Amino acid sequence: MTAYAIAHLRDAEPHPDVAEYIERIAGTFEPFGGRFLVHGTPPEVKEGAWAGHVVVIGFPGIDEAREWWDSPA
Repeated sequence: MTAYAIAHLRDAEPHPDVAEYIERIAGTFEPFGGRFLVHGTPPEVKEGAWAGHVVVIGFPGIDEAREWWDSPA
């Protein structure tokens, strides 16, 4: 069963470390079968406020998602 890693990215000032992280992150989950499902898309807010963006990464299963999260990468 597909498993998901979900992140709420808050708006931040541009910084070289952040840019490098964004460039490298996909390489950390690809060995575990992960792929971006949602990335950098502004949400459509229906109620309340939402600062930032949502990122969703899909994995083949919960084991792969946990292995990615626990990996040194």
